[in-house]
Amino acid sequence: MKCDELMKRLEELSPPCYALEWDNSGLLVGGGGKEVQKVLLSVDVTDEVIQEAIENRVDMVIAHHPLIFGKIKRVVAEDITGRRILKLAQNNICCYCMHTNFDVMGMADEAADMLGLTSKEVLDVTFEDEISKEGIGRYGFLKEHLTLQELAEQVKRIFALDHVTVYGDMGETMVKAAISTGSGKSMIPHAIKADCDVLITGDIDYHSALDAIASGISLIDAGHFGLEKMFIPYIREYLKREVPELTILASTQGEIGKII
Repeated sequence: MKCDELMKRLEELSPPCYALEWDNSGLLVGGGGKEVQKVLLSVDVTDEVIQEAIENRVDMVIAHHPLIFGKIKRVVAEDITGRRILKLAQNNICCYCMHTNFDVMGMADEAADMLGLTSKEVLDVTFEDEISKEGIGRYGFLKEHLTLQELAEQVKRIFALDHVTVYGDMGETMVKAAISTGSGKSMIPHAIKADCDVLITGDIDYHSALDAIASGISLIDAGHFGLEKMFIPYIREYLKREVPELTILASTQGEIGKII
């Protein structure tokens, strides 16, 4: 299968039109005519992931976070991103990234469904036409009323996490919840507006947590990677169903931080 054809299949799942304007999703290294028989799925495109791709002789890396995000004026080995681009190109490996288009059309509903939310609504509408409203995150009602402590334990179990950070009264009852994968402190006002009891997300800083608690909403920080690692099994199952002839490998990339 040509790279172009594979990208078309992926974009049927998460069309590029749903990506936010500041994003840089799509084919970032390589050419559409490249023959692709083996792919490596990963959340990020790190040096270690690229080495994995080389050692496993894959034709394409499919990642969630874009390899190229900011403006690049030159591609040189002395620069971190330049080094990675060069290594991929030298080994004839394409790199395709599905970021906010997958956040909107894929990960948002999957996270809410895993959590078991009912009466789901879009948390932050970023795309709207005459047919539908789509966007970042989801909110809805928990299937059963849980204390913040119980919900935090449930989040750990559902998303296979070693730990979460909780902000709020651990004994307070949670009825309505919002979830936004990745870095979601900007979703706090949206969750408050939706009258949610709790927001489950990642990358919460100290002052954002203080302000959230003062505003009457609890937070469960499940980590950026912790919630977004679902990208790998989700895309693997989709490709196994849609492109059964493709050999699909999952990166061994793990969370970079350690609790000691």
